[in-house]
Amino acid sequence: MSTTICQVMGLFVSALGFAGCIVATALDTWSTQDLYDNPVTSVFQYQGLWRSCVSQSSGLTECRPYFTILGLPAMFQAVRALMIVGIVLGAFGLLVAIFSLKCLRIGNMEDSAKANMTLTAGILSIVAGICAICGVSVFANMLVTNFWMSTAGMYQSGMMSLQVRYTFGSALFVGWVAGGLAFIGGIMMCIALPNYDSSSDYVGKWQLCLPPCICDEGGARAKLY
Repeated sequence: MSTTICQVMGLFVSALGFAGCIVATALDTWSTQDLYDNPVTSVFQYQGLWRSCVSQSSGLTECRPYFTILGLPAMFQAVRALMIVGIVLGAFGLLVAIFSLKCLRIGNMEDSAKANMTLTAGILSIVAGICAICGVSVFANMLVTNFWMSTAGMYQSGMMSLQVRYTFGSALFVGWVAGGLAFIGGIMMCIALPNYDSSSDYVGKWQLCLPPCICDEGGARAKLY
């Protein structure tokens, strides 16, 4: 019973992390304009992995996709790749985890096979969570670096110049939480592995301990001593 509960909880937590990774990847608020010391408040800019948007105080919002791939920074493309890999691995992990549930019977699948599938699903979910956390962290590091470089440029030569600075958006926090949930869900599925009772192994050991026997002409089993 504890194995089933641990498996189901791990599957549920991993599913939440998987959904969070999809939401974080699709959001446009990976970086938002820093309004501190900014006299222009009628225009608000924010950017995502796939497009940049400009929102005006009148309520009009205009978004423009990135029409280039080679023109984007290498680290930016690496973040895209990490998030996509995390989503793909999370999808495969959830699919394997569903078929490896101990409470679900599929044909004559043995518990040992389900145990291996549970371990595989847990590892996939853990790697997916790590990919999401790494992708978000790399993007956050880029933001911090660009923020302080822009700040230094604003006050260069003792004169303050107006520059657009970007800070953390809500998508970063969604990505961190989603990656953590996927990681925890994978660990829970791996923890459920030692609790499997492989009845087929016990049957095999029991049969090996039987004394040798032969069958007589009538088909009855007779022990050999």
